[in-house]
Amino acid sequence: MTDLLKIAAVVVTYNRKELLKECLDALLAQTRPVDSIILMDNASTDGTPEFLEKMGYLSNPVIDYVRLPENTGGAGGFHYGIKRGYEKGFDWLWLMDDDAEPMEDSLELLLIGGQAINDENIGALASVVIDNNGNICNTCRGNFGFNRWNLIQTPLPPESYKMNNKIKIEFASFVGILISRNVIQRIGFPDAKFFIYHDDVEYCYRINQVSSLYLINKSFILHKITKNKDYDIKNILYFNFKRTSLKKFILQNIGIRNVIYLNIKYKRNINILKIMFSLLKRSAGVILFDKNKIKRTLIIWKAFFDGIRGRFDNSIIFKN
Repeated sequence: MTDLLKIAAVVVTYNRKELLKECLDALLAQTRPVDSIILMDNASTDGTPEFLEKMGYLSNPVIDYVRLPENTGGAGGFHYGIKRGYEKGFDWLWLMDDDAEPMEDSLELLLIGGQAINDENIGALASVVIDNNGNICNTCRGNFGFNRWNLIQTPLPPESYKMNNKIKIEFASFVGILISRNVIQRIGFPDAKFFIYHDDVEYCYRINQVSSLYLINKSFILHKITKNKDYDIKNILYFNFKRTSLKKFILQNIGIRNVIYLNIKYKRNINILKIMFSLLKRSAGVILFDKNKIKRTLIIWKAFFDGIRGRFDNSIIFKN
């Protein structure tokens, strides 16, 4: 039955051609072959197209290479990639970043695990995400919970990964999540306006409104990323006032904007006063310890008010 399904991987890349090569090689080596690899290049500036041509990937009929005219961020890349896969009629789309490397049987085990679940409402399946040391990335999979930010993912307890080989969950990052065409037909595509951070949270929230999402414990995917100590999704407002580049600082605050926006959009009981107090603390930290004090303080409060108003001014990323 699964052999009859048409499955495409959707990979979003930006200026990481060496990691991208490892991702593509892993996808092409799957024991259950993918029918297509939709590769969305976010206008890379590191010679990615020439590299792909030289390595022979662009002559491979499995690889559907699309170079976007501008950098749309991860959110934009997945928006257009999922849209392309949906319009081409694929039954399932398998999402991942360019720094992901699925094990050779990842897709096969996802499908086997999905078949074994007695739930006609399955809309998405997810592999277990591990890091370079083989440790489980528990923030990549979880449920929606309430904390000071309300609608945010909360990790699964470690024992969840030692239970049976399938667990119903509510959230999976866009690293190794397999989404059905039926769900996409009902909920549309990821919100490209987010640019980066929490587009996967918002999309999974929509998935949960119409279907079920399961973690398949026997399927693994490697995510080769170094933990960012300056950006902890559970403590987004409480940075240890360590200096970061202005670009990185802007991206962090875009994450804040997106969280505020999606809580208001889905009418969660968000405490604006508490958020403002936290932002005041962060502003004080910038003024006391950081550089570009005025500019960075304005960026913090711009993110807050943009989130309240639902204004997505991503041009600030490219102006600085």
